Amino acid sequence: MQAANNILSIALNDSLLKSEMELVQHNSQDIPGSVQYKINRYRKMPDVEIEETGMLNYHYSENENDRHLELVYCMQGNRYCKKRDSECNFCQHSDSHFCSELVDTIDVACFRFNADHLNLFVKNLKTTTFSERVLSFKHTSSFSRSLPLCSKTRDVLTQLMNHQYTGSFENIFINAQTQMLLLLGVECMCGEEEETIGCKFLANEADREKIALARNILLEHIGEPLTIRELSRKAAINECYLKKGFKEMYGTTIFDFYQSQRMEHAKYLLYEKGLTVTEVSDSLGYSSISHFSTAFKKHTGIKPCELLFR
Repeated sequence: MQAANNILSIALNDSLLKSEMELVQHNSQDIPGSVQYKINRYRKMPDVEIEETGMLNYHYSENENDRHLELVYCMQGNRYCKKRDSECNFCQHSDSHFCSELVDTIDVACFRFNADHLNLFVKNLKTTTFSERVLSFKHTSSFSRSLPLCSKTRDVLTQLMNHQYTGSFENIFINAQTQMLLLLGVECMCGEEEETIGCKFLANEADREKIALARNILLEHIGEPLTIRELSRKAAINECYLKKGFKEMYGTTIFDFYQSQRMEHAKYLLYEKGLTVTEVSDSLGYSSISHFSTAFKKHTGIKPCELLFR
């Protein structure tokens, strides 16, 4: 986690040694072929101020297995509940700003995307832009760039730090949020500062909220395939607007987003939870193991059973 250590030094202006900081929460995941992440939350001392910052590190190597892209962030302003896992939902002081269990924190998050994972997003595309060359690792020199913490990035990070999902739902949620960070990071890196909205109806906040609702519905029904018609009814938005708005807001089609989230969750269930291929296929709503295996290999490049031997 060297990148996380580096950004912490930048944020603190070397005013405090990392060894002097109290770690109050650690979360990490390392699944082959998926995004790897580490999140550390440190107690913020009253007299310590930080400069919130982000960094994108692009590492190119002749060895394909060593190629990766890292997004690293350091931010403050979150509050961590020491007893959240067991009591926060029922605590009578949960809405109080003076609860003794709440701790102000400095949060450091590091997300690493390996080449095989990033290639899923540009597969079969002509790499005509700088961002596409980076995502496909056709840019042949390593570099680092600072990333400002815009409001969109901060919102995604805040949700990651403070969500209440556990188990499988936590994995689904984190996969979706890390892809949003990747989208925002690449946009920022490539200088795509255009603020205009391509779909005019998305100028309406209510319509943007409906698109966001549709995305959340997909994540909540990861094992229950929905048709576009069903999804549009649940989100109360026209099918055409839903498809166009989703692509505009999230940079991908509804189907590709849904399939990507399902396969990432499948990797988690196979590798982390130790479920069998049959169990994973059933949990994701596939009618047969062969259909699941075909979809999994199309997304990851390997068969489900091969992941178990990695």
